[in-house]
Amino acid sequence: MADAKVIPFDDDRSRAGAQRAARRRPAGGRRKAEPAPVREVPVSPLPGHQGVLRASETPGQAPGVIPEPVGAGGGWERRVAGGLAFLRRRITGDYEVDEFGYDKELTDQVLMSMVRPLYEKYFRVEVKGIENIPSHGGALVVANHSGTLPLDGLMMQVAVHDNHPANRHLRLLAADLVFMLPVVNELARKAGHTLACAEDAERLLQRGEVVGVMPEGFKGIGKPFSDRYKLQRFGRGGFVSTALRAGAPIVPCSIVGAEEIYPMIGNAKTLARLLGFPYFPITPTFPWLGPLGAVPLPTKWTIQFGEPIPTDGYPPEAAEDPMLMFNLTDQVREQIQHTLYKLLVQRRSVFF
Repeated sequence: MADAKVIPFDDDRSRAGAQRAARRRPAGGRRKAEPAPVREVPVSPLPGHQGVLRASETPGQAPGVIPEPVGAGGGWERRVAGGLAFLRRRITGDYEVDEFGYDKELTDQVLMSMVRPLYEKYFRVEVKGIENIPSHGGALVVANHSGTLPLDGLMMQVAVHDNHPANRHLRLLAADLVFMLPVVNELARKAGHTLACAEDAERLLQRGEVVGVMPEGFKGIGKPFSDRYKLQRFGRGGFVSTALRAGAPIVPCSIVGAEEIYPMIGNAKTLARLLGFPYFPITPTFPWLGPLGAVPLPTKWTIQFGEPIPTDGYPPEAAEDPMLMFNLTDQVREQIQHTLYKLLVQRRSVFF
């Protein structure tokens, strides 16, 4: 509305003119009421709207401003308009998806909104050290893995998205099984997850993305409750080689609270083989309570991102040095394990 010129209606000249007109009016005559003059006021175009708004030149009302009903807030109108615009773009296909299938708009407006209540209200996740993730450029976040079901990866994704000052997105590397399950496969791709292979991880890092990996894999997420918070083997250090090739820093991440959501007290290995799963968990509530047994316990979570370990100072051939990869892998693992013990000592209760 920068082009609109607001003329005051209550200045001295307007009052003087009104008094002169009243004196010239014939006695006993009644002047027919005329509608308030209407003029067209150019305004800044709104999305999906062209042209001008027509505003009545009524005293006390700014030109071009449409009054809101008394008691009505403008928030819900904006939300409805935004939702309708979102649906229109989805129906018409007017949205972007990258080469990995990542749909940023769907993730931000739908998928994150579905997971966020679990993150904020149920697990009440506390995030520490988020500033250790760089504001720009690639970074590899390496975390422990636990909980029987991979909810820790989703909570870590929300933690980065909602708490990082630069609103960065975490692209998780997932196991083959995730992309073999119907529905889960499509949702994982839309949320930015990709196959846990060195080629995909290196391409994402070189594009400046924040990539998340959990090297323990099924050994960590499917370990018995008696081994909680004891890190399993970190594989052969493939994630270190990927970080060295991309020159991206490694950010250790420790997650406390996920181990207790499904206390795994047994493993039905025969049933797991029949279903093609790496394990079939038996917990105090599952399968005894049926679907209710799949509800996780409301534990209190803490996610801490440690100081980054730089890799850009190594020569290109360092990615092929097995001794260097072993040392860096052990350094990352020890830092995560040490932080887990420290957080456990500081924790008051599993649930509070």
